[in-house]
Amino acid sequence: MRGSDVTRIQNSKDREMTQTTCIIFFEWTATADFTHHAHTASVSAVATSERYIATGSRDETIQIYDMKKRVEHGALLHHDGTISCLEFYGSSHLLSGGQDGLLCVWSTRNWECLKSIRAHKGQVTSLSVHPSGKLALTVGTDKTLRTWNLIDGRSAFIKNIKQNAVIVKWSPEGDKYVVVIGDKVDVYDLETATLTSTIINPKRISSIKFLTNSILAIAGDDETVRLCDINTQKVLCEFEAHETRVKSVDSFTVDDFCVLVTASNDGFIKMWKLNLESLEPPVLLGKVNTTARLTCLAVWKPTTLQEPPPEVKTEPTTSHDVKDVLELEKKRKKRVRISTVEVVQEEDASPKKKKDGGKKKLKT
Repeated sequence: MRGSDVTRIQNSKDREMTQTTCIIFFEWTATADFTHHAHTASVSAVATSERYIATGSRDETIQIYDMKKRVEHGALLHHDGTISCLEFYGSSHLLSGGQDGLLCVWSTRNWECLKSIRAHKGQVTSLSVHPSGKLALTVGTDKTLRTWNLIDGRSAFIKNIKQNAVIVKWSPEGDKYVVVIGDKVDVYDLETATLTSTIINPKRISSIKFLTNSILAIAGDDETVRLCDINTQKVLCEFEAHETRVKSVDSFTVDDFCVLVTASNDGFIKMWKLNLESLEPPVLLGKVNTTARLTCLAVWKPTTLQEPPPEVKTEPTTSHDVKDVLELEKKRKKRVRISTVEVVQEEDASPKKKKDGGKKKLKT
């Protein structure tokens, strides 16, 4: 690969909404690495780790690709309904959320479903794992924001947000998190347990990306990408990225600058050179026309592809880091009812699926 960067693109056309394309960015030109019809319906979510790429679809499956061997690794079967969100924690775990309201935790060592949690009464629309790996946030169509203790698979806190949130995300340092509702971004500070600021976007927001712990890239139902400071609520930089609405944004770093990658309904993927110090308007490095209607995007950057670290313990623990974060969360509400949630067994959560341990390996 010689240090080249790979972006995972999910394509869905009006009639053929099953195509998955991997494109290599080499010397700021884009060529298709491989194209694979991985799903029988449109792709709805994508996530990358050091070694793997995961795609979720409306066909109720999660497809796994091994980027070290450049092969399709297999499929995970557990959810009933659309896979709405995916996120890797490091190289050891994958978390998935779906239309069935389940939050699932998978081990990347053997792709076993370690936990299956009935997270929301409606669809899980977004999830985010704390940098410590001990907590996760989810939002759903039941208009709640929930904090999960991933050690014992139980709900720590439930917050009614009175509206359907579409995105939730921890900051890189884990001291803040943001919740996207329509055209606004609510910023919460974990230490003070308060809503610290709200950023209003001119249009409905479809994608966000933390470039630093305070700079947030925001894209929505227009052609403009805005870089905002979540502390001051100021727009630091904005530029017209596409001719139609921007569907997804992601980023990676090269040397001393940031590369912002944008995908749009116009079928184009563009790479922008961004200086986070000066925050001048970015320079277009390259673009590619996929001739498809893009639904989501994620960047995979090759590394040494080392073996995953040992599994995180799944039994209850009294570690101080978990206690500290939970203690800070308690401040959000003086009186909070800690509810016990049902940890659903695999066959109970998905009675229509085959009893195969929650996964079906197509290839090894």
